[in-house]
Amino acid sequence: MERGSFGSKVGIVLATAGSAVGLGNVWRFPYMTGENGGAAFILIYIGCILILGLPGMVSEFIIGRHAQANAARAYDKLSGGRPWKLVGYLGILTATIILGFYAVVAGWCLQYLYASVVGQLSGDAEYVKNYFVSFSSDALKPVLWGVGFVLLTHLVVVRGVRSGIEKASKLLMPILFILLVIIVIASCMLPGAIEGVRFLLMPDFSKVSSKMLLEALGQAFFSLSLGTAVLCTYASYFTKETNLLNSAGQIVVLDTAIAILAGLMIFPAAASVGVSPDSGPSLIFITLPNVFQQAFASFPFAGYFIGVMFYALLVFAALTSTISMHEIGTAFFTEEFNISRPKAACIITVVASVICVFCALSVGAYKELQLMGHPLMGFCDQLTANVMLPLGGMLTCLFVGWYVPKQVVRSEFTNNEQVSGRFFSIFLFAVRYVCPICIMLIFLHQLGVV
Repeated sequence: MERGSFGSKVGIVLATAGSAVGLGNVWRFPYMTGENGGAAFILIYIGCILILGLPGMVSEFIIGRHAQANAARAYDKLSGGRPWKLVGYLGILTATIILGFYAVVAGWCLQYLYASVVGQLSGDAEYVKNYFVSFSSDALKPVLWGVGFVLLTHLVVVRGVRSGIEKASKLLMPILFILLVIIVIASCMLPGAIEGVRFLLMPDFSKVSSKMLLEALGQAFFSLSLGTAVLCTYASYFTKETNLLNSAGQIVVLDTAIAILAGLMIFPAAASVGVSPDSGPSLIFITLPNVFQQAFASFPFAGYFIGVMFYALLVFAALTSTISMHEIGTAFFTEEFNISRPKAACIITVVASVICVFCALSVGAYKELQLMGHPLMGFCDQLTANVMLPLGGMLTCLFVGWYVPKQVVRSEFTNNEQVSGRFFSIFLFAVRYVCPICIMLIFLHQLGVV
């Protein structure tokens, strides 16, 4: 069966950046920045991206492009059938679980987009809070929106690499960026917005702590989709002429720029109406609807328009991520079981939908759906974020750094000596020593050990 491939350099960058750009950039990054003192956190985060993100991303690129296969087969081919292939299986399992519970939050975004369009989010702060509680506790609505989001993802993935994933990325990523810039401009023009800009861009190094450092490392790790086999799978569609280091650099710059723009979108508007920048995870669904309403009180249509664009932005950001997570399992079933892409995509869609249904119910109508004292959705989140992702990322770096023959790694890094290898020694040192230590610290921090 002939494998798909990306058709252009732009498609490679936009699709792979789309896999990284998601709710983690537009939602998680701003509230973590708010909780950790603003600009100082951003500077440390950028340092972590350079130390951990780039080497980790290039490592997965090397595995995927060299093997030209799905994640499980890629690790199997490079390890000669030894147990390293289990790292590929771990990535596929991790991505499928994340797709299931991520679709719940993505479904909430779809509901809020609809609610914004029909004007259901106008009211005081208490009304907006009760709206979220009422919606998320409903036995049917969150399930329908979540499964609907999985089906929307399915419609893209089933069309293949060029006609589905690449084409969607070329459409969604520019739209996402344009919407983000429009909201940033509107937010920064509000009275008092300069305080939010100052908070985001003027570092306060008194806020720096070991906790901040570890959280910045963790955000860098999760923002770039390291450890999910997404990057490995997408790299299997790269051409042999693709410059892996340059592509990784472009993706990192785009991913980081969108995260910082998200901060410029949120903090000036929050400062304008006196909302604390450390409002936490409730920022999107409880705090921001009221912020937009208050900030644009003199221009109600502007507030309505910005609210609609904001939730459209969240939907597009979520979709670029769910497409990549769906593709990992789809590629696996297509190649390992020699079945058609539509059938393989249906398998992942069904599995993810089942996970989505139970996760949505566990935080809503049936809170007794728990594992180890957590709602099922919280358990899936904790399991993947605290255990599976750091473990997969660390094993990948150790695999590339110590197990894969050095000449194979160098050959992929330099495109068979067609591009410069002057950073190869730095890259190899990073994946052998720096990345595993950093990821181990993240792992221990997530488990509460450090």
